Amino acid sequence: MRLKFISLLVLAFIFAAQSRAQEKQADTVIVPLGETSKIIFTIQDREDLEILRHYNFQELFNDIFDKLEATDGVRKDSSEVAAEEVSEEPVQTEERDTDEGNREDEVEYSGDNDEDDDDDKWVRSRRGKVGQTWQSYNIDLGTNNYLQDDQFPDGSEPYAVRPWGSWYIAANSVQRTKLGTNLFVEWGLGVSWYNFKFQEHNTLVQKDELGIHFVADTREVDYVKSKLSATFINASLVPVLDFGAHSRKPRVWDGHGDGFRFGIGPYVGYRIASKTKLGYEQDGDREREKNRDNFHLNNLRYGFRLQIGVRSTDIFVNYDMNELFATDKGPKLNAISFGMIF
Repeated sequence: MRLKFISLLVLAFIFAAQSRAQEKQADTVIVPLGETSKIIFTIQDREDLEILRHYNFQELFNDIFDKLEATDGVRKDSSEVAAEEVSEEPVQTEERDTDEGNREDEVEYSGDNDEDDDDDKWVRSRRGKVGQTWQSYNIDLGTNNYLQDDQFPDGSEPYAVRPWGSWYIAANSVQRTKLGTNLFVEWGLGVSWYNFKFQEHNTLVQKDELGIHFVADTREVDYVKSKLSATFINASLVPVLDFGAHSRKPRVWDGHGDGFRFGIGPYVGYRIASKTKLGYEQDGDREREKNRDNFHLNNLRYGFRLQIGVRSTDIFVNYDMNELFATDKGPKLNAISFGMIF
């Protein structure tokens, strides 16, 4: 049932990606200036018209005129030059479609104007060419649980966990490569921490040759918490459809961003550490018992990662396709994590 559901998700994603990858032909608008000069706008995505509507072209042309005058030795005021050009030649526009072989090369302007406001900087940060890659550091913060026979274990199971306190934390270095106007792929490496906090604070995790056992500690103490933790090094590859066409993924603290983002792709991880911790109070003192072992945990984890974003907020869901414990060494549990990306 799980494989069928995930397969449908992947097929839906591939179909959507192929549909969006068929880009529309570019529209080119030519604005003649004088007898020998002209300005060419190449519009690849109609959504960019809204950006052009609010762009500060006066500052852009002032900067261009200043640089041209410094090169020619001409010292006219840029506003006078603009006024003369407008008065001498009426502005005419010509719109045409260009095929793939005759498209104008994309030119990205980046001036040195210190007076640019945050919105202008944000617009420029969205630009990028196919094949370009941007690097960022992301933090995943969420909660863990696991599924047994497609259900969360109830309180009757000794290994049932508390959602609050069973934290999932990951630090990732992510590369975002542009494949098309709205199609990207995010690939990266990171470290993640599973924390499974058991519902019963006196749960002991014991290991022998037969497998892993969850038993109750019967000592006369006040139990505070009991948990199992595991650390993994991970690699992921997630194709993403970004309908805001962001070359750089918006962040929560940016205060910018628009559009909807959706991605799903595989990941794989290797366990580098694991331990249990039992906390309790005895005679007014806080005690912690730690035990480091593999606890018959699988060294590899692999599964699918789902990412969904709206404006500057992104959430994730990780689902391990393989079981948490080695075959016949523990309960058949598949770990699942979900939370926010920062």
